[in-house]
Amino acid sequence: MIIVQAPLRISFLGGGTDFDDFYRTQGGAVLSTAINKCVYVIVKERFDNLIYANYSQKEIVEHVDQLRHELVREAMKKTGVDKAIEITTLADVPSEGSGLGSSSAITVALLQSLYIYQGQTVTARELAEQACQIEIDILGKPVGRQDQYISAFGNMQYITFSNNGIEVEKIDIPVEAKRKLNRSLLLFYTGKTRKADEILSEQKSNIQQNTAVLMEMKKLAWEAKKAVLEENFDEIGRLMHRSWQLKKELASKVTNSDIDEVYQTALDAGAIGGKISGAGGGGFLLLYCNSEQQDEVRAALNNLRELPFRFQSDGSKVIFNYRPD
Repeated sequence: MIIVQAPLRISFLGGGTDFDDFYRTQGGAVLSTAINKCVYVIVKERFDNLIYANYSQKEIVEHVDQLRHELVREAMKKTGVDKAIEITTLADVPSEGSGLGSSSAITVALLQSLYIYQGQTVTARELAEQACQIEIDILGKPVGRQDQYISAFGNMQYITFSNNGIEVEKIDIPVEAKRKLNRSLLLFYTGKTRKADEILSEQKSNIQQNTAVLMEMKKLAWEAKKAVLEENFDEIGRLMHRSWQLKKELASKVTNSDIDEVYQTALDAGAIGGKISGAGGGGFLLLYCNSEQQDEVRAALNNLRELPFRFQSDGSKVIFNYRPD
């Protein structure tokens, strides 16, 4: 039995600039961090030749092509595992529509667990690249390329995208400074999950008309990286606020009246800035708020469930590997 753990992420700024249609002409950049909320993939050899896939549903099939779970099916094809296996996926948060990159994390964890199952070790970059191939090139999902990389690499990263490739730059600041930044961030569940594909498809189709907006969002990501390195953390909150206003221009369902009301309530209670994680429309609300105002913000949002989290240094990793003799 093999268990792989892959972290979810919060993306501070730059989301949307990691779409192929944008960064291949304009270049893209995101500031993102792995967090200690994860997905898990359990892989176990079976005595018979059947394939079992356990997630929100249960599938038992004879051939890989019969699997309805696209990510399990394509990860098995990519790694060459085709029979006599049971695969289970689990997550610390709702696995669909959370805005925390769960689909990409699952893809990364599936690939790593299946490679380890065959006795192969692959690098974080290989996992990220192959996860992108599955989600974008094979399945045609309207997603960018940041989630796969942050889940595979872990840590806080400034990731740039261009025709020359994807570069991952770890953000190194002192441990206590990183803790201070972490303590200034609050994450609240809006109570709504949504299928991101509809929002992202519209966002993708609007890229050409939104080029100027995306260029500004890329610039804000660079400014946020600079602010983190200079430990000017309040500036992160202000930049997140500016970026969120821009992001709402990318697609019609990025926000709605309920989200706008909740966000304004948080600002009125003392939050400096924030955003809806991921595509928007629901999932988790990320806020930057100094410790002096956090009790007021929590009280104002007492109808929402808070998700405490810490920054995670590890990327996708094997946490259990046992083969009976």
